[in-house]
Amino acid sequence: MSQGAGDSRSLLVLAGLLAVLGLAPTSAIHVYTPREVYGTVGSHVTLSCSFWSSEWISEDISITWHFQAEGSRDSISIFHYAKGQPYIDDVGTFKERMEWAGNPRRKDGSIVIHNLDYTDNGTFTCDVKNPPDIVGKSSQVTLYVLEKVPTRYGVVLGSIIGGALLLVLLVVALVYLVRYCWLRRQAVLQRRLSAMEKGKLQRSAKDASKRGRQVSTPRREGGVKRGAGI
Repeated sequence: MSQGAGDSRSLLVLAGLLAVLGLAPTSAIHVYTPREVYGTVGSHVTLSCSFWSSEWISEDISITWHFQAEGSRDSISIFHYAKGQPYIDDVGTFKERMEWAGNPRRKDGSIVIHNLDYTDNGTFTCDVKNPPDIVGKSSQVTLYVLEKVPTRYGVVLGSIIGGALLLVLLVVALVYLVRYCWLRRQAVLQRRLSAMEKGKLQRSAKDASKRGRQVSTPRREGGVKRGAGI
């Protein structure tokens, strides 16, 4: 047997022993961010970053954010969390517009950027280390800053929508009013027809009774006269 084969077998045996003793290599940490986030000029946006680690959250956990501007090849560090304290790097334009919104105990490393501008367009990278769980891949989110909607346009659009809703309500109310009036008129006409039918029946009954009395009266008179002549 060659020496190389013997060394390979020894390594396999050692790996098996480590696995049995629970000394296998630490699982990789997993970091998650959305792929894209959108914001408007002058507003604020939250860059979410969550992570999963097989280890308990260590006191030495660290969270780092980097930024690479759109069209640039250089990446700069803009935020760092370590020893239980957030640190905003005194570099670039984010130092006075950034806010820590995460909580490592909840496996959250999110930040907030205020007063957005077009220069904020780019890629943000979140990297988390939770010793001894330090092996893993960072996650990236791309920020797109769009033009702010003009106030006048918003007011006009709101007025148009409000007017359209009011017109719809008026049309619906008018339809219900017309339907109510029509149903009420139909009910009145129905009552009148019923009353007319009832009156006709009563008059017909009276006329029939009157004709019956007129027919019976001459017969009685004729009988009386014939009796008197006898």
